[in-house]
Amino acid sequence: MLTVKDKGILLVLATAFISGFSIFINKFGVSVINPYIFTGLKNTLVAVFLFSLLLALGKMKELRKLEKRDWLALSFIGLIGGCIPFLLFFKGLSLTNATQAAFIHKEMFLFIAVFAFFLLRERIEKKFIIGALLLLLGNVFLNKAYSFNFDDLGIGALFILLATLFWSLESVISKKILERLSSNIVAFGRMFFGSLLIMVFLVVTGQINLLAGITTVQIGWVLITSVFLLGYTVTWYAGLKNIPAHLAASILVLGAPITSLISLLSGGSLKIEDLAGVILIILGVIVAIGMERFLRINNRTALNT
Repeated sequence: MLTVKDKGILLVLATAFISGFSIFINKFGVSVINPYIFTGLKNTLVAVFLFSLLLALGKMKELRKLEKRDWLALSFIGLIGGCIPFLLFFKGLSLTNATQAAFIHKEMFLFIAVFAFFLLRERIEKKFIIGALLLLLGNVFLNKAYSFNFDDLGIGALFILLATLFWSLESVISKKILERLSSNIVAFGRMFFGSLLIMVFLVVTGQINLLAGITTVQIGWVLITSVFLLGYTVTWYAGLKNIPAHLAASILVLGAPITSLISLLSGGSLKIEDLAGVILIILGVIVAIGMERFLRINNRTALNT
């Protein structure tokens, strides 16, 4: 029988798979619409979906019982997780190389591990350290970090780094709040307040008028990517609730090789260093989870299908 931790791992593995597909799909969506408008609409739509989910699950009573400190916590999560990092990331992406940005962002598991160690007192096991080294090396190969000229990274890379730090801190704070609130409530709070603040940003910067010129094609991409973001958000917070934050973050790295494999199947190419990166990341995730636990989850899941 699967334990609560096993189920949490499965949920975050699902998040990683969704992330892999989402990154691939989002590349097309962001190319046809202003990235800030794209993010604002997508996050708002997901907030509406999550509110509808709360209604369907009969969670409105729980929502009404939230205390002032809970609303403050959820709004803070929305600020540092659903607003500021999105704005920083897209701005940074426009100022730096996409590959360099991806490498910096994919090191988020290391920042989460550090924050979780100091703020949550999570115990970092040897298997995680070994797995983290494999993940780091895999990201070096997959994003070809060995060829970077770090002197040329500039302000764009700094924005990406700051966005990654904000998301890392948000994950750790969310983990703490999940001790007393349900995962769907936390997910809703993050997306509701995050989208609200992004809309305020669009108004202040005079970009809100761009909404009037949105096309049917752009709306289509917003709808498609919103479904992926909804799946990502629901599974991530449900999984994060039941496993250590540093372990959840390391599993999430699996999204990178999934994106690479999807690109390969869609007609792209996979060089030897890409293949090495994919293998190292997969091994890193298995080591971080623990071989015995990974095999048990795999066997139990196979028996249930």
